[in-house]
Amino acid sequence: MTPKRALAVGAALLTTLGLTSCSGAGGSATAHSINVLMVNNPQMADLQKLTAENFTKSTGITVNFTVLPENDVRSKITQDFSAQSAQYDVATISNYETPIFAKNGWLAPLTPRADADPAFDQNDVLPAIRTSLTVDGQMYAEPFYGESSFLMYRKDVFAAKQLAMPDRPTWQQVAALAAQTDGAEPGMKGICLRGQPGWGELTAPLTTVVNTMGGTWFDQDWHAQLTSPAFKQATSFYVGLVRDHGEAGAPQAGFTECLTNMEQGKTAMWYDATSAAGALESSGSPVAGKIGYVPAPVERTTGSGWLFTWAWGLQKASHHQDDAWKFISWASGKGYEQLVGSQLGWSRVPAGKRTSTYATPQYLASASAFAEPTLKALQSADPANPGVQPRPAPGIQFVGIPEFEDLGTQVSQQISSAIAGRITVDQALSAGQALAEKTAAAHAKQ
Repeated sequence: MTPKRALAVGAALLTTLGLTSCSGAGGSATAHSINVLMVNNPQMADLQKLTAENFTKSTGITVNFTVLPENDVRSKITQDFSAQSAQYDVATISNYETPIFAKNGWLAPLTPRADADPAFDQNDVLPAIRTSLTVDGQMYAEPFYGESSFLMYRKDVFAAKQLAMPDRPTWQQVAALAAQTDGAEPGMKGICLRGQPGWGELTAPLTTVVNTMGGTWFDQDWHAQLTSPAFKQATSFYVGLVRDHGEAGAPQAGFTECLTNMEQGKTAMWYDATSAAGALESSGSPVAGKIGYVPAPVERTTGSGWLFTWAWGLQKASHHQDDAWKFISWASGKGYEQLVGSQLGWSRVPAGKRTSTYATPQYLASASAFAEPTLKALQSADPANPGVQPRPAPGIQFVGIPEFEDLGTQVSQQISSAIAGRITVDQALSAGQALAEKTAAAHAKQ
C-alpha cells in the first residue's frame, strides 16, 4: 500500500470510528443531548430512573438532569430563562410561571408541535390544566402531573380512637380531630402542615385557608389585605394549629418532609397536594391502604382545593428544540403513564393531567382510594373565583402576578418565624402588609 493510499484508508477508518462513537442508543449518526432542570419530587425521581433505558434507548437523546429542591429550582429556572442563556433546554415550571414567562417571551410555544404530533393527543389533557398553561390561544408548557389539594388521614388511627372524619370537613373540625389524634401512637402528631418558607411551600396551603375563611391578599382595587380581620384569623388559626398539634421541626417542613412524616407514621393527618397519594399508596409504602382522602377543608366557601401543575417549559433560546420536544412529548404522553404503571406500579403514575388516565382500568384499580377524590378536586378548582370576593388577578394558592414570587416568599418567612415562636402573628402580618402595599401601589398605577 502506498503512503498516500494508507493515509486515505486511515482517514476513512477514523471517520467511521468517529461516527460510531457519536451514535446514540437509537442509532443516530450524531450525538444528541438536552439539559433538563427539575424539582426533586418523587415523580421526577421515577422519571430519572426510566429515562436512559426507555427514552434515550429509543431516540438516542441523552438527558442531563439537574434536580433541586423546590425553592432552589424556581430561583435557578427564573434566572436561566429570564437571561435566555439556554443552559437548560427544558425546565419544570408551574401554572404560576407559565403565563408570566410566556408574556416575557422566554418560552417556545408548544401548540404547533403538539398539533403536529397526533399521538400526543393534546385534547386529552384535562381542561382546567390545559387552560392554566394557555396564553393567547397557545400552550406554553405541557403538564407532567397535575394536582389539587385534599386532606389525608390515617383511617386505622381514627378507627382505634373511635373518630369519624366528615365527608366534607371544616377547618374547625380538623383542628378538633388533630387535638384528639395527637399522641395516638408513639411520636405521632395530629397533623402536618407546611411551615417551610417559600411562596410554593408554606404560602400555598396557607392561602387556601385564607380564601375559605374570607380573606384575600388584595381586594379588587389592589388594596393589600394582610392585616384584615379575615386574613389575620386564617393565619392565626394555621400558625396555632401547627404549633399546638403539628409536626416536629415545622418551620423547616415542606411537602417532602410532610410526605416522609406521613409515610413513617409520625402524623395522623396531612393537608397537601393530591399528588402525594401516589407515593403513600405505592407498594413499598408502610401506610399503603391505611389512608383516607377527603376534600380540602372549608369554612365560608364550598371548596378550597388549589390548582397546580408541574409542567415542562421549553426555553425559547434552546438550540435543541426538536430533541427537547421529543422528551416533553414522551414524559407528558400517554405512553409514559403506561410505562410507569407497568414498571413501577400504577399508583405511581404521574396523574392529574389526562382524561384518559381516569378511564384506565389498571390505574383505577390501583388508585381506587384516591383517584376519584383527586379528579373531583381538579374539576372543581376555580382559579378565577377562589374566595368570597372578587380578585384583581387569578390564582387559588397564589396571586398570578410576577411580584408574587418574591412577595409570597418574604411573607412566608415572617409567618414561618411566627410558627417558630420568634415573632407574633400580628408582627408577621404587619411586616407582610408593608411589603404587599408596595406591590399593590405599583399595580394600582397601571
